[in-house]
Amino acid sequence: MLPSRPRRALVAAVSLAAIAAATAAQPAAAGKPAGPTSGSGTVFSINPVQSTGNQDLVDNKDADSAAFAPAYELVGLTDLAGTGYLEGRWANVRNTTGDQAYSATGSYHYNRSDDRFEQVMAYYWVTEAQKYIQRLGFGTGELPAVNKESQDVRINQWGQDNSYSWDKHDVIRLGKGGVDDGEDGEVIVHEYGHAVHDSQVPGYGTSLDAGAIGEAFGDYLAVTVGLEVAGPPAPGINRACVADWDSVSYDATDPTCLRQIDLDIKLENRRNQVHYDGQIWSRALWDIRNGLGATQADRIIINAQFDFDPGTSFADAAEATVATAQEMHGAGAAAVARKAFEDRHIL
Repeated sequence: MLPSRPRRALVAAVSLAAIAAATAAQPAAAGKPAGPTSGSGTVFSINPVQSTGNQDLVDNKDADSAAFAPAYELVGLTDLAGTGYLEGRWANVRNTTGDQAYSATGSYHYNRSDDRFEQVMAYYWVTEAQKYIQRLGFGTGELPAVNKESQDVRINQWGQDNSYSWDKHDVIRLGKGGVDDGEDGEVIVHEYGHAVHDSQVPGYGTSLDAGAIGEAFGDYLAVTVGLEVAGPPAPGINRACVADWDSVSYDATDPTCLRQIDLDIKLENRRNQVHYDGQIWSRALWDIRNGLGATQADRIIINAQFDFDPGTSFADAAEATVATAQEMHGAGAAAVARKAFEDRHIL
């Protein structure tokens, strides 16, 4: 989410056995029994504004209240390493400013007044994002793997209401302030989108266009994963709005929204600011999704990114996406993709 953020390098997959071996020696685990490799947790799905339709929710310094009761959801936690901590095949919740979530029984149930709730959110949404990408065929033998590794996430260790993905240390940091970023699943998946992009194109984001595309893909991934995992939002909530809950602390509009992926803006409307300009690209991706359906569109959108250069332009990235659509799903899919970019005046 930062205008200028560090980037992630390509990393290899990590096995559960390797994770367990590495974490078993940590001092924090000393004297504690191992946990199961699957469990359950309490999360927001994907955030409390989308799931309840209540746009009057306020942060109130992390205080829990009856207003949040309809937003909590019991979910399964999969692919745990068996250490009792929230670390596993696809996500590792690392050092935090408070207690580390631990359970010998695989039960991780907290409310938002407890920072461990955000740890569960991070583990669940990073894991579910990777599992969704694999359901699309990536890393299963059909398509190349995409960030198929155990992604480190640090909670509340960035003292601003912002978050970022950092390639040098292979970590996502979720900030605090206002609504803590770890409370909104779309913020978590947005940052995971940066990690995905960087795993496909090491050093990605060396131009203004590339930076805008990166922000756009993070926004788009947050929305599409949320819709596929959590389902449609409550009536009256715009499903193309990103981070409805996180944005209540800084957006005075009604409804609140960090950004939207359905804005009718075109290339000539750009402001040379990556977050705003990214909404031009994300609208094109949204139109491809609406034209082809989530599965076909997401396969094309993600696969095309392997052909992006670190400093790609809007036009070059669009041509690569159209070519990928043609290769994967034929002329009809390519025509839908091309029209989406033409409507934004990118092509």
